[in-house]
Order: sequence, then C-alpha cells, then structure tokens
Amino acid sequence: MNFGTLIKDLRIGKELTLRQCSADLDIDPSNWSKIERNITPPPKDSAVLERWVSFFGLTGDKKSEFLDLAALARNEIPADMASDETVIGALPVFFRAVRGRELSGTRLREFMEDLKRIHSPDSE
Repeated sequence: MNFGTLIKDLRIGKELTLRQCSADLDIDPSNWSKIERNITPPPKDSAVLERWVSFFGLTGDKKSEFLDLAALARNEIPADMASDETVIGALPVFFRAVRGRELSGTRLREFMEDLKRIHSPDSE
C-alpha cells in the first residue's frame, strides 16, 4: 500500500467525497486529489499530519503506518528510524541485500544481530 491509496481508503471509509474531506481538513481539493493519486507527496509538517491522523481516528499501529507511508511517499526514512543509529548503521547492508548482493559469513551474522536489536530494544 502507498500513502495515496491509504488516505483515499480512509476518506471513503468515512463516506466523504473528496471535496467534503478537503473542506474538513482545510486543504485545496486539487491538492488532496494529487496526494491521493501519488502525484504530490504528503506534507512534511508534522502538525498537519497529526491533524489528519486525528481526523481519521488513527491510533497505535494504524497511526504509525500512516506516518511511515507519508515519510516514504516523500522518499524519506521515517523520523523515528532516522534517529536510531543502529537502524542507520544497518541500512547499507540492507540496501545491498535488497539489490541482490548476497550477505555471507560475518556480515550476515552482524546484519541478523542488528535486526534482533532493532526488534528487541529492551534486550540490551
């Protein structure tokens, strides 16, 4: 799923037309449409995004998914991930793996250990 699809699904789930939703969120309908169609990225302003989260009633994992997809739509790493040195340190290895360069031996073990630390921060 991408951000545009998500906000369109949320809008439709609230049974709002594009114009109604735009008016409620104080955004130009043309701009909202462009965001829904992934032509324009979502705003970077966290206050605006938090207002949208509140409007759609998103909490917990749904809120995180919304904010993560907004960051990714802007070709950014989500802020909470970008500030984590372990995550940032593991990204080059992850990028190589995704691009098809196999990991082996020590580098593979290091990558797996980093992933475990990321997913189990209380275990340190």
